[in-house]
Amino acid sequence: MENKEKRNTMWAFLITGALALISMLYYQANPYYIYLVVYIWFGFTYGMMLQYGRFCFASASRDLFAAGVPRMAVGILVALMFFSLIQATLASTNMSTFHPAPFGIHTLIAGLIFGVGMVLSGGCASGSLYKIGEGNMTSFLAAFFGLCLGQAIFVDVKWFNFLMPQKWIDNAAAKVANGFPPAAQVTSSFDTYLAGYIWDQPTVRMSDAKAIQDAMPGNLKYFVGDALLTALIPAVLLLIVIYVAYTRKGFLKKRAKQKGGAATGFSDEIAGIWNMITASQRTTIMGVLIGIVAGLHILVMKGMQLRFGIDNFGRLLTKMGHKADVSISGTVFDPGYWYITSQEGQLGAWILEKFGWNMHDNIFFGVNNGLPEPWRNPALWMSFGIIFGAMVMARLNNEYKFKLPKGELIVWGLLGGILMGVGSRPALGCNIGAFFIRVAGGDPSGWLYGAGMVGGAFIGVKFFNWWTERKMAKEMESF
Repeated sequence: MENKEKRNTMWAFLITGALALISMLYYQANPYYIYLVVYIWFGFTYGMMLQYGRFCFASASRDLFAAGVPRMAVGILVALMFFSLIQATLASTNMSTFHPAPFGIHTLIAGLIFGVGMVLSGGCASGSLYKIGEGNMTSFLAAFFGLCLGQAIFVDVKWFNFLMPQKWIDNAAAKVANGFPPAAQVTSSFDTYLAGYIWDQPTVRMSDAKAIQDAMPGNLKYFVGDALLTALIPAVLLLIVIYVAYTRKGFLKKRAKQKGGAATGFSDEIAGIWNMITASQRTTIMGVLIGIVAGLHILVMKGMQLRFGIDNFGRLLTKMGHKADVSISGTVFDPGYWYITSQEGQLGAWILEKFGWNMHDNIFFGVNNGLPEPWRNPALWMSFGIIFGAMVMARLNNEYKFKLPKGELIVWGLLGGILMGVGSRPALGCNIGAFFIRVAGGDPSGWLYGAGMVGGAFIGVKFFNWWTERKMAKEMESF
């Protein structure tokens, strides 16, 4: 056991040292790469926190619906609340990189698909990455074949043309006729969806609402509209619902026994909610820290943009002579905050291009996000950072274990990963980018995605319960 602990500690230092060396080599190659290095280390920090707190939206849903354990769901809501206050502070000082997303029913539907997928694969987008860092190869199957290859294929094929309403086709054609996007970049079903539907949808941010701006002078609109109304009040209401549905009865019974009488007062209810929040200090503390670090990430990225006088890392890549990496708009995927899935899609597209598949002839890569070499992709380095950060923390906690998937796990990993990849694209994000970041930034479309995600997770849990019961019944018959 002692030798194993020493080996794990050695691996943790080796991984951290290797990333430090890579960071120095990048900076030595060109000071502009400090922008990319920042993404590496924030990803590393996210990975350590995710692994230590066992933060996973799939686990939260599974624990809640299958076992009645609210620990993880509570931790996520705590993180969301802290992050919303930090987001509001950054917005009030003009130091935010956040931007709202198109609002519409597509967000709910995409969340539903993603929710089913994350339960089947055993991890959400962020959860899959940190579990890869723990040695879980089922999560690797989900991430590589679903989030990487699956996403890339999804945005570049015509397989879903039968789902495209004529109105979307006409809208996309009209935009092409007006000169943007170029006809050569509208070749897939997803291109039609983007140009014909998504680009016409409104973006909503509560601090931009006229009623909020009229009622709230100055920067107060960010704290009231974005934080209080969009994130804090809904999160508190959800905490109350979870408390009433899952922990209230047991807590009040225990409290009544301690008091020697009935526990039905308001103070008892508040104590019950607080007990639920602090039941797992490890998860709650990590929730607070994740919210703080996610806010610090935005602050640093905004500072880097101001320092270099840019709005996107693609501008720096162009200055360094890597014009082939950027889109026709001169950009690459550079969210400016914690985000997952788009960069995995870029990796999948890069791999497919090595096999002769043209991935530049669409809007997603050709117009919006570019297709940089993986070693020059800042957001992809953030994902690698999550994996390595989780690996370091797992090694330090002696929780690293390389596990190859067998039997059904291979099927669930592949199927769940593909559903997550497909579910992340229509909403332009996953459990992090389409829910966590958006809600905390004052974009109510995040709650639409969250509702769909929870609904999909519920379906996934029910499916697994049915499958398990069916399998056990067959085994009993055979016995």
